[in-house]
Amino acid sequence: MTNDTALFLRQWIRSPGTVGAVAPSSRRLAETVTSSVPHRGDPVIVELGPGTGAFTAEIQRRLGGRGHHLAVEINPSMAEFLASRNPGVDVVVDDAARLPQLLRERGLPEADVIVSGLPWAAFSEETQARLLDAVTGAMGPNTAFTTFAYSFAKRLPPARRFRRRLSDTFEEVVLGRTVWGNVPPAFVYHARRPRQASGAPA
Repeated sequence: MTNDTALFLRQWIRSPGTVGAVAPSSRRLAETVTSSVPHRGDPVIVELGPGTGAFTAEIQRRLGGRGHHLAVEINPSMAEFLASRNPGVDVVVDDAARLPQLLRERGLPEADVIVSGLPWAAFSEETQARLLDAVTGAMGPNTAFTTFAYSFAKRLPPARRFRRRLSDTFEEVVLGRTVWGNVPPAFVYHARRPRQASGAPA
């Protein structure tokens, strides 16, 4: 068992509601989730719930030293592990619901890409809404948001609720193919163009 897998498992045992998985995501899932990271320019890439860094490593590979990579991890042990392995990443121990404030604190108006490793199906309806509000609050008109879900759980009520909320929140939601090589198999949501909030000025 690798160091990151062992850490992941320990943290899942301690707090399954926030870790949400018993093992890190596969390289193939990481490639799919991070496909929106541009190969040019100096983009602002936000990573929510990076865990031990399966997606982090792929984002860094795609960036090649460009841009600003902000990783928001609520678990201090995982954040410390992540920072030690990725000195070029701006790792912060904080709640993902504070994302717009975290960007403002860094003088960054918005993210170009938001990649989420958060366990959405493990969250309550209120938590899902709060976190998605933070995501859309950090997005511009061309920002891409990607996240994933486990195939076995897609018919469970929390997963169905999250899927409906994504459709209600974004004008475009594309469901990617299942990544069978991941344990467990997973699929990716690609979302763009947050809908205007009800009651907001036109």
